[in-house]
Amino acid sequence: MTDVTVPALGESITEATLGEWLKQPGDPVKADEPVASLETDKVAVEVPSPVAGTMGEQLAAVGDTVAVGAVIARVEEGAAAAAPAEAAKAETPVNPAGPGETPATRDDPTAPHAAESAGLTLSPAVRRVVLEHHLDPSRIKGTGKDGRLTKDDVLAAAKAQETEAPKPNLAPAPPSAPAKAGAQPQAKDRVPASAGTQERREERVRMTRLRRTIAARLKEAQNTAAILTTFNDVDMSAVIEARARYKDLFEKKHGIRLGFMGFFVKAAALAARDVPAVNASLDGDEIVYHDYLDVSVAVSAPGGLVVPVIRDADKMSFAEIEKAIADFGRRAKDGSLTMEDMKGGTFTISNGGVFGSLLSTPIINPPQSAVLGMHRIEERPVVKDGQIVARPMMYLALSYDHRLIDGREAVTFLVRMKEALEDPTRLLIDL
Repeated sequence: MTDVTVPALGESITEATLGEWLKQPGDPVKADEPVASLETDKVAVEVPSPVAGTMGEQLAAVGDTVAVGAVIARVEEGAAAAAPAEAAKAETPVNPAGPGETPATRDDPTAPHAAESAGLTLSPAVRRVVLEHHLDPSRIKGTGKDGRLTKDDVLAAAKAQETEAPKPNLAPAPPSAPAKAGAQPQAKDRVPASAGTQERREERVRMTRLRRTIAARLKEAQNTAAILTTFNDVDMSAVIEARARYKDLFEKKHGIRLGFMGFFVKAAALAARDVPAVNASLDGDEIVYHDYLDVSVAVSAPGGLVVPVIRDADKMSFAEIEKAIADFGRRAKDGSLTMEDMKGGTFTISNGGVFGSLLSTPIINPPQSAVLGMHRIEERPVVKDGQIVARPMMYLALSYDHRLIDGREAVTFLVRMKEALEDPTRLLIDL
């Protein structure tokens, strides 16, 4: 038997929480295949099997705190152990009902477990959606890391299934014969007294280590920093026009779409040169000024928002920024972000507009001193040259630590960003 141990988790991190077993005793495993998922304060970390063989005894339970180097399971070594799963997969008949559904498993609640025993690993969120929509996960193509299923994969399969489902027969039923006077209703016509009463249920789910850490850090920020938020609005016409004009050439040359975030990162870098306090931090009684801009970009992950860092963003091109953001989004989705990706950061940008947010007051990410909140773009009436016209407007919110940043500096920072975004030429000639 070969021991499965908790790997190194990053600088100063000595323990994690066992979040999920991806393999059960008796399951075949390949060398380096994930057998468990650990939750640290920042990211989820997969524990690989050191050898090929059969999953043996599990020495820790989901929810346990495990130290780096601790033995959490054992694997019985032997490459032949993986053969039965491959053979079963090869003998699986072609599904005549189409992807995402088989007659045998359409309403079978054990389908996710059967799929996992056949070599698939499902996260709790994916397993829940599979059960809700009565799908066979082995019939769905995964787009996550190593072909693993994501929640979006299952939802797409469920939507496709609904589209392909036959329409119900809506023809009216023939009229029934009139009831005789004084006749009692038949049993099938009686309405139970409890009809219309819906069952009320509650579900308790243990907070993940990541969610607990997020909660603690947000509360710490509120308790420690003197947080204040200032606002401005930006006419996005020039940025939208620039994207429309150059998006095809940009994608053809760089292999990545030209998004909005590149403009905001470049504008923030320009504004931070004029207002360096926004990119600074407090360390005891000292103010630490940075001659670089490491931007923490909030991206959505299955377990909540995470903030990987774009290093030296002030020195990067639009294409380099967009590629970094796209890579972070992809790796957040498949759970492959690392501790190093999250480390550091001098300034944060959070885009709530992608979820439809009109206005917000974001909370700073200690030890940083400021965070910029982007919001949705919508046409609003504004006055231009004495005329009321419709313009695509966005509200910007800058939350900052008033212990370090004065109101004048915060307002100046947003004004510099507004000027750069409404006239993107400034980004090119450094004005």
